[in-house]
Parts: sequence; C-alpha cells; structure tokens
Amino acid sequence: MNHALLAILNPMLIEVEIWREDELARRRGLSSQLDQMWSYVARKTNPRWLWHAIDHRTGKVLAHVFGRGQDTVFLKLKALLEPFGITHYYTDGWGAYERHLDAAKYRVGKDKTQKIESKHINLRTRIKRLVRRTVCFSKTNRMHDLVIGLFINRYEFGGPSDQINTSETSSIFNTLST
Repeated sequence: MNHALLAILNPMLIEVEIWREDELARRRGLSSQLDQMWSYVARKTNPRWLWHAIDHRTGKVLAHVFGRGQDTVFLKLKALLEPFGITHYYTDGWGAYERHLDAAKYRVGKDKTQKIESKHINLRTRIKRLVRRTVCFSKTNRMHDLVIGLFINRYEFGGPSDQINTSETSSIFNTLST
C-alpha cells in the first residue's frame, strides 16, 4: 500500500469500483487466440483444415470449424464467435485474418498464440490422423471431422470417463461406417 499517497489524498475525491472477476473480464472484453491446422483425408492432395479459437486468458476452446484453408471457412468461425463479443484477436500471419478482421482488433505474433499452438501439439500427439507423416488417416471428411470434433468436445467440455455412454458412441460409429 502506498502510505505516502494515501496521506495526501482527499477521501472525498476518491471513487472506488468493485467488480467481480467475471464481470470485469466481460467489461474489458474477451480476447481470443485464433489459429488453423491442417491434416489430410484419404490422400495428401485432399487437405482438411481445423480452424479454432480459444479464450486468450483461460485457454478454453470457444469454437471450431472444419473445412478448406479458405476465407469462407474462417467466416463461419467468425460467425460462431460473434455472440462472445470478442474485442481483441491474437493470430498468426494467415491472410484470412488480415482480410476479415478489423486491424485495430487483432495482433499478429507467435508470442500471444502459445496456448493455441500448445493445443495443436496435444492434438497431433493424441490423434494419429493429425500427424503429418502417418499411415493412419481418415477416408472421408465426415469421419475425419467427427473423430476430431468428438475428441475436442470430450477433452474440452466433457467430464470423467465414466460419463461416456460406450454403447451410444458405438452406435454412432456403426451408423457412420455403413
């Protein structure tokens, strides 16, 4: 505490605002890290991109979208992020961000995208079809998106393992494989 400053300040001229942490974060605005990662489906000439956004402060996944490395897919992600009221984006230098985000709202640089890059490493480590040199790959876009989407939903939003209904999961995979 700065006692010297307190001694000269007039208490009648001091205004204090007390905010809960979640309210203060909402007032300041949410900042997000955006990034994309690629893998392929069936063959290397058919790339498939995962575009996703995480909360810059907590590292929680806000939204993800699958598609090609094109602006239209990024615009789908941007539409999913609209309800969050994000006021600042941290990105790599991908052109879609520059074309579709307000320059005052985003910053390019690897120093502020470490959390999302760490998520990429975890995904590539845990899901073999995301490893660049692998013999394990998806044969269809639908199966590729489903496997990765289920993994993200399970590890980002799921509970303990015992909450997964294995018969329900098996029926989903059986339906897709037919």
